[in-house]
Amino acid sequence: MKRVLLVNGVPASGKSSVARVLAQAGGWPLLTLDTVKEALFAHLGTGDRDYNRLLGKASYQAIFALIGDFPEGSTAVVDAWFGFQPTDVLNTHLEKAKISRVAEVWCHAPPAVIGKRYGSRLSKRHAGHLGESYVPELIELAGRAAPLGAWPLFRVDTTRPLDLPGLMDWVESLQ
Repeated sequence: MKRVLLVNGVPASGKSSVARVLAQAGGWPLLTLDTVKEALFAHLGTGDRDYNRLLGKASYQAIFALIGDFPEGSTAVVDAWFGFQPTDVLNTHLEKAKISRVAEVWCHAPPAVIGKRYGSRLSKRHAGHLGESYVPELIELAGRAAPLGAWPLFRVDTTRPLDLPGLMDWVESLQ
């Protein structure tokens, strides 16, 4: 049985930081949408928003194709905003990868905080990502975004220190 821990949240919600700490604490591989997507940007170049989304979808598919080759008994941590595609796309990827156990870690913060975080890191992000004009849309998105809610759920308010022992106890309880 393969297990995946989906670290979910809108861009700038703090999910990458949480996913990194979670993967390290558990000794599990970390697969991030941005890592794959930025490699594609580097090789294929950047483009408009539709092109950005196309590479995002390809990155999403690649992550689950990789997990499909992981051995039975593996646990992987996946860092992505899972709200950008229909849930049935995710379910298809989970099925193809033969992932039978799924849990969700929902990362969130107030919309204004998310907008400020996104804007403050623009100069450090790959040019293929959406720019400053995306901030108002992201703030609105953060106000209505919600966890997938289809699997066991652990909520993380990323404006507070991460309760790593609590998170790890929760993951352990899913065994």
